[in-house]
Amino acid sequence: MAEYEYLLDIAIILAATKVLSLFSKRVNLPAVVGSLLAGIILGPVLLNIVQPSETLTNLAELGVIVLMFEAGLETDLNELKKCGLAAFIIALLGVLVPLITGGVIMYIFEKNVMQAIFAGTILTATSVSITVDTLQEMGKLKGKAGTAILGAAIIDDILGIVLLSLITSIGGSGNVDLGSIVFVLIKMALFFVLAGVTGLIAYRFFIWLMPRNEARKRRIPVLAFAYCLVLAYCSEMFGIADITGAYIAGVFLCNLSQSDYIHSKVEVVSYMLITPVFFASIGLKVTVDGMTPEIIILTVVISIAAVLTKIIGCGIGAKVMKYTNREALQIGMGMVCRGEVALIVANKGMKVNLMDAKYFSPMVIMVVVTTLITPILLKFAFYEKNSKKSGAKRPAKA
Repeated sequence: MAEYEYLLDIAIILAATKVLSLFSKRVNLPAVVGSLLAGIILGPVLLNIVQPSETLTNLAELGVIVLMFEAGLETDLNELKKCGLAAFIIALLGVLVPLITGGVIMYIFEKNVMQAIFAGTILTATSVSITVDTLQEMGKLKGKAGTAILGAAIIDDILGIVLLSLITSIGGSGNVDLGSIVFVLIKMALFFVLAGVTGLIAYRFFIWLMPRNEARKRRIPVLAFAYCLVLAYCSEMFGIADITGAYIAGVFLCNLSQSDYIHSKVEVVSYMLITPVFFASIGLKVTVDGMTPEIIILTVVISIAAVLTKIIGCGIGAKVMKYTNREALQIGMGMVCRGEVALIVANKGMKVNLMDAKYFSPMVIMVVVTTLITPILLKFAFYEKNSKKSGAKRPAKA
C-alpha cells in the first residue's frame, strides 16, 4: 500500500489548506497564509504526518507553473510596455541590496568570502507566485504596481541566473570560468529568441483556431495549457526557471478574445488540486534539526534582512522611476517572497560546496518567513479605507 500513500497525503493537504484558508480569511488575511501554515503544521515541525515525496514535489512544481501562467494571462500588455525600464531598475537594485547585505551578514558568522557571496546570491532570488495569488485575490494584479512587480520579477530571474552561473563557475577554486559564463548568456539569449518566435506562432494559431471551435471551444484551454508546459520545459532546458517560460506563455495569449475563458478553466485545475499542494509543500520543507544558538541567531538576522533588503532596494528603484511612495512600498513588498527560487539556488550551492549543509535550514526558514509575511504585507500595502476605490476583486477562492 505504500505506493498509494500519496493519495492520502493529497487528501490531508487539501482538507487542511481549505480549513486554514477559511480561518485566514476570517481574520482578514489572504487565504494563502492558511495554506502555508497548513504545510508547517503537517510537516516535521509539528505533526509530521505528511512527508515530501516525489509526487508532491512534482505537483507543487506544476502548481507554481500554473500560477505564473495565470499571471501572464492577466497581464496588461500596455502597462507592461510602459514599465519596461522601471522594471529593470527595480530588479537591479532589488538584486544589489540583498546581495551586499546578505554577503556581509554571512561573512560575520562564517569568515569565508565565497560562502558569504553565495548567501547573498540566495537572498537576491525573488519568487512572485505568492504575490501573484495575493494580488489576484485582491484584484490588484493588473494595476501599475502589480505590473511593475511582474516585470521586475522576470528581470530579477535573469539577473539571478547570471549571478548564480558566475558564482558556481568560480566554485571553491576562486577562478572565474569565462567560457561557462559566456555559454550561459548565449543559452539565455537563445531561449528568449525561441520564446518570441514560438509565442507569435502560438498566438496566430489560436487566432486561426478560435472561430473554428465555437461549438467545442474547451479544446482551446487544453492546447493553451499544453503550450505553457512546453515553454516551461524549454526554459529549464536553457537554464532559466520554468516559471519564466510559463509567465511568457501567458503573456503571449493574454490578448486573445478567449483569454478569460482559458484563465477560468486553468484556474479550476489550479484551485482544486495543484496550487494548494504547492503552498503546503513550502511549509513541509521546514525543519528545526541542528539549530544551535548561533544558527538560530543567523536565521533571525537573515530573515529580517531578506524582508528589508527587497523592500528598500526595490522601493528605491521604484522611487527613482517616479513611482509614488505608496506604489514604491507596494512594489518592494511584492518582491519580498523568495519561494522555490531561493531553495533551488541553495540546493545548487550545496552541490558545488559553496554552502555548508548546516546553513541550509536557516535558508529554508528564511524562505518560509518571507513567503508567509509577503501576503500580509501586501494586504496592508494595498489597504484602502474606501473599498469602492479598490477595484473589482476576483471571487474569493476560500
